[in-house]
Amino acid sequence: MNKVILKIKEIINNGINQYLPNVKNKDLEDNGAIYYMNGNNGTEFDWYVNQKLSNFMVFYNDKDNLGAVKLIIHSNCSIYLYIYDERGKHLFKEIKDTIDVNSDELFKLAIALKNEADDKRIFDGDISKIDTDIEITNEMISEFKSHESYYDNIKKRKELLNKMAYVSKRIIDDNYKIGYMHREEPLNNEDSGWSFVAGDESDDYINNSDNIALIRLYDVILLEPSIEEYLEYDIGTTIIRTSSNVFEIDNKDKEIFVERWNN
Repeated sequence: MNKVILKIKEIINNGINQYLPNVKNKDLEDNGAIYYMNGNNGTEFDWYVNQKLSNFMVFYNDKDNLGAVKLIIHSNCSIYLYIYDERGKHLFKEIKDTIDVNSDELFKLAIALKNEADDKRIFDGDISKIDTDIEITNEMISEFKSHESYYDNIKKRKELLNKMAYVSKRIIDDNYKIGYMHREEPLNNEDSGWSFVAGDESDDYINNSDNIALIRLYDVILLEPSIEEYLEYDIGTTIIRTSSNVFEIDNKDKEIFVERWNN
């Protein structure tokens, strides 16, 4: 069996024995089988966008079928191991460590999993039934590497959504919709440059830092998904809400439409 897969099995089994001593193989799906969870994104996507392999999971063997162990391996060989007790309902232990393999071995495993799992339409399958011992040829390496550029826009989008934005607490605490959004030159690599307000705040309100929160753009989208399409607009862009469900570039000829959510 592939060296990295053997290490994964060792780490997961040691985690179960140490932190779930009362859980036996019969309590786990397929007697503790380790599943490669590539059904959501796929190996190639996770490798190039999330800088990791798809997750490895062991599940409890009951009607809820919740996870007992989750192992995440990043392309830099760092790992996160999550142990769940109470039949998967409670995260009992989170461990950060490194796996004793080199980056080339991990990269070649990604290629094997892409070819032997994704390409063969084996999704979320038992890792012991996936052939990870195949010879990795130069042609397979070149093909895998050539696909990295396919994910450039997705990676840039993900990086942007993880950057920070200034948001009025009228939006966060008082349930107002975003009425005005403006993008300035970012202050640093963590800053998106975006600011969001309801649109009726006074200068005194805005200038009081207690009234402004700094949150990720991803979380701003959770507050109002409709603003997502504007987030890649250029620095200097100002957009206002002109009616309940309409945003427009601010040409200084329309009033900001200020509105609270109904709920």
